[in-house]
Amino acid sequence: MNYIEPHAHMVSRVTDDYERMALAGCRAICEPAFWAGFDRSSVAGFFDYFSQLTEHEPKRAAKFGLKHFCWLCINSKEAEDVKLAEEVIALIPQFLNRPNVLGIGEIGLNKNSRNEMRVLEMQVNLAATHNQMILVHTPHLEDKLKGTRLILDVLKNDRRIKPGRVIIDHVEEHTVEMVLDAGMWAGMTLYPETKCTPARAIDILEIYGNERLWLNSACDWGVSDPLAVPKTALEMKRRGHLAAAIEKVVFKNPKSFLSQSPNFKLAEE
Repeated sequence: MNYIEPHAHMVSRVTDDYERMALAGCRAICEPAFWAGFDRSSVAGFFDYFSQLTEHEPKRAAKFGLKHFCWLCINSKEAEDVKLAEEVIALIPQFLNRPNVLGIGEIGLNKNSRNEMRVLEMQVNLAATHNQMILVHTPHLEDKLKGTRLILDVLKNDRRIKPGRVIIDHVEEHTVEMVLDAGMWAGMTLYPETKCTPARAIDILEIYGNERLWLNSACDWGVSDPLAVPKTALEMKRRGHLAAAIEKVVFKNPKSFLSQSPNFKLAEE
């Protein structure tokens, strides 16, 4: 099947994962900027990271016929250092004209702290100022509901932000409805241990429909599966979903959202 992996941290994956994803039918991979598993100590570390996302990873993906796109930001886990965040945010505009950049992300909240909120507002302003799309990380577990509400408030309070150009990721049963009601897109992350299992994600689709929803693996350096999307598509087929409905969720929906960026073009386009 054709599918798009709209959220994968490939800098943390081995090259074999690119090959496996290509064999499974992946057409494109989108990589949001994220935490490296440790806090970076200087703006120079982020310069190198953004260079890796915009120069090196597209070359690795291209060896297997895959298009690689990315999002740029300072993530919420490193947002407590506001001075560093300000320096990183000032750095980002020089990378926005790179041909594989889709927008600002994954911004958001981790512990819902005041510093995280301040940095979130700064990066929403960055996106609005440069007319960029936004990809948002929502907190884990017990902080998710509160964090999602706080994030939606920030986005709604900036009249420059168009809801249809925002994807709120890592939604679960208790947050998906508020995101869709706000007119934004919702991403369901398929993790073996946390977030959504394939069964839970399909349950959500069966309850809320498949408009403005997508599936992603968010595979990174932790316990995660770069083939989570095609595996969930097979589970949808087993549960009786028609091929057209499966294609909409795993290919057409992410393509529709991502195509709002002029940089998002698949290989034959």
